[in-house]
Amino acid sequence: MPESVSRIFIFIFVLFLTGCSTSGNSLACFKDKCFYVEIAKNNKERLRGLMYRQTLPKNKGMLFIFEEEDFYPFWMKNVSFPLDIIWLNTDKEAVFISKNTPPCKKEPCQVIEPGEKARYVLEINAGMSDKMGLSVGDKLSLKNASDRQP
Repeated sequence: MPESVSRIFIFIFVLFLTGCSTSGNSLACFKDKCFYVEIAKNNKERLRGLMYRQTLPKNKGMLFIFEEEDFYPFWMKNVSFPLDIIWLNTDKEAVFISKNTPPCKKEPCQVIEPGEKARYVLEINAGMSDKMGLSVGDKLSLKNASDRQP
């Protein structure tokens, strides 16, 4: 098997194992700390979120995009690992951060209601917002992953 073909096979196999979507080709960045994000932009994708996954690689996340700024409660039903959940307004400024949000182990699941309007919600691995020093008011930038310089 030629080396280039074997590299492609390995790449696809790794994507399969990690559950990474090739359609999530966006970067979500707070200053110089970026995450490759899958975009959940329709109701079906938003309802499923990160449910039924066993892990989330540390440099990955999921960005929920809503049509308009409003109140969007979240819960951790069928999520297997803790998350930091960041609500952002239309200007992509963090308005609320739920740190180390635990998975729901039995119903009824806790609903996290930030009490702030948001248009975007970013889910990343628990503890990452503290490692970045993220706080309310910090601004998120979105980029196409191919725009990032090596």
